Amino acid sequence: MSVSLFSIIAELSNATLSGQAPSKKAGVSAVCVDSRKSSEDSLFVCIKGFTSDGHAYARKAYDQGCRYFLVERILDLPDDALQILVPDTRIAEAEAAAAFYGHPEREMDLFAITGTKGKTTTALFLQKILNDAGVPTGYMGTNGIIFGDKHYPTVNSTPDSLLIYAYLREMLDAGMIAAVMEVSSQGLKLYRTYGLSFRVCAFTNLSPDHIGGNEHPDMADYAACKHRLFTDYPHDFTVCNLDDPALPDMTKGDPADIVGFSTKGHPDAAWTTTAIQGVIRNGIPGMEYGLKIQGLALSHMHFLPQPGEFNVKNALCAMAMAHLIYGIPVENACKSLETATVPGRFETVFHDHVLYVIDYAHNAVSMASMLDLLRSYHPERLICLFGSVGERTKERRRELAEVTGIRADLCILTSDNPGREDPEAILREIDAAYPEGSCPRVMISDRTEAVAYAVSVARPGDMILLAGKGHETYQLVGEQKVAYREKNVLLNALSDYASGNS
Repeated sequence: MSVSLFSIIAELSNATLSGQAPSKKAGVSAVCVDSRKSSEDSLFVCIKGFTSDGHAYARKAYDQGCRYFLVERILDLPDDALQILVPDTRIAEAEAAAAFYGHPEREMDLFAITGTKGKTTTALFLQKILNDAGVPTGYMGTNGIIFGDKHYPTVNSTPDSLLIYAYLREMLDAGMIAAVMEVSSQGLKLYRTYGLSFRVCAFTNLSPDHIGGNEHPDMADYAACKHRLFTDYPHDFTVCNLDDPALPDMTKGDPADIVGFSTKGHPDAAWTTTAIQGVIRNGIPGMEYGLKIQGLALSHMHFLPQPGEFNVKNALCAMAMAHLIYGIPVENACKSLETATVPGRFETVFHDHVLYVIDYAHNAVSMASMLDLLRSYHPERLICLFGSVGERTKERRRELAEVTGIRADLCILTSDNPGREDPEAILREIDAAYPEGSCPRVMISDRTEAVAYAVSVARPGDMILLAGKGHETYQLVGEQKVAYREKNVLLNALSDYASGNS
């Protein structure tokens, strides 16, 4: 694949050229931000990162044959290098990617979902509703890139703009006519979604998160970055949670038509519930709910195989988005959601009258919420298996000990991406933080062995939360990513125990 260099330059904002003028036949075969991937006829984009600056690697790219560079300052490169000077290479990266991949975003219906919690679940709910209704739809977010029979992992909930446009092109070529995207605060702050237009932008909720380090200096910056989605990106509709107190600030200045949802009976909500209750069907905890859409109450209750009122909100958000753009009947959407699953988000396995729950909960707030939720379904015992990542967030260890110690009947402490830190030391630190009178604990640093232990001690009526790994496909040990998928490990442990191999 080769694209005219001049066609790319033509779409860059405020670009000036320095160095040898290219021929009119000059073509670009790749756009890259990693100098190791640069080659002849590639365009190397110099991005300023948190820990390194791509401008420092331009010479390496040149030595590998690259002659086209997107820069924020003129570099000391040989005269035969063309340097394209722009005010912001992150914005230019998105513009170059869109041009290189032929603007796939212009031929698809795009849906954006932002918020502190619920982005992944809402996005996958919406994707399922649309695909079940015959609207071929891709997904891009925390759980990867998913469309048709394709599934690619992602590092960030909102990928780099180069990847966004590349995957949108692949989706479009595979027959997708829509794509649902999780749009994170970092994605907005770093212009990863620059240049996109959306049919619907949705807001789920806002609470403190991603504060400190290389993310956001404070809550104001975090909220302001999310707010950009509703003011800086063209969209036809905004679907939003009217029950969240941050909503007025989030949608201030939003020019789109606003459609609200609520589970609290908000008077301005077009989508709301008439009743909500937790139920268990076929061993799976979930929610039974009634609906009132634009003032019209539906005649019967529906079931969602995900517990918690917050998941009913996620369902309302997804159904409203699908109905606004494609007119998908509410009854059809509810039927789709009766079989909805979200890998790594309350992913359930019911075996021998024991419920195992795999969830990404990894901090004190999410852990407390999940344990309280499970307790509301009255298990015989509530067992929690978890760890805490190595080399960072050490304060989290004490917080996890405090919330699990008073909520669980047994805690199995194990590894969760220990990295270069001693796994045993992490477990001892968590264990030492438990207040007096907390539940019993067992420490097993090998997570596979810990899961097998949980299976071996399970009794009918127990609920066992396997927390922290969720959808992840690896365990970070030392500097190596060791293959690990919680659900596969659990299923193997159940099989081994049933056959007497444990």
